[in-house]
Amino acid sequence: MQGTISCSRHYPMIPAAESLRPLPLRTQGNDESVRMLVEENAVMVIGRKGCCMCIVVKRLLFGLGVNPAVLEIDEKREVEVTSELEKIGAKDGRETVMLPAVYIGGVLFGGLDRVMATHISGELVPILKEVGALWL
Repeated sequence: MQGTISCSRHYPMIPAAESLRPLPLRTQGNDESVRMLVEENAVMVIGRKGCCMCIVVKRLLFGLGVNPAVLEIDEKREVEVTSELEKIGAKDGRETVMLPAVYIGGVLFGGLDRVMATHISGELVPILKEVGALWL
């Protein structure tokens, strides 16, 4: 059975089966709600709704035993959301955020390429354990 979870501020319904923890996004000219979502979750994946790369990142993390918070956005809101994401969680505040974006411990970790490279090198699990996302 597939249900839906409504999101605030004119965001379309997100199928519950696609994301175990879909989150509402409220943008009112400031980045406080997005910042709060990133800071409150050990691991957060932000991507376009239905993006195959976002699905790959989520499945990899699920396979490792991580249940990341997921924020799926429409393409028409992508510019607004990415500009807000560039202000938060980046080490120097000047990083360009490409979707899907993965935040670990409230800091921009990178996209699919960084997650995959770190996983292949064996460094991803220790990083996830460090922020408390894994209980292995």
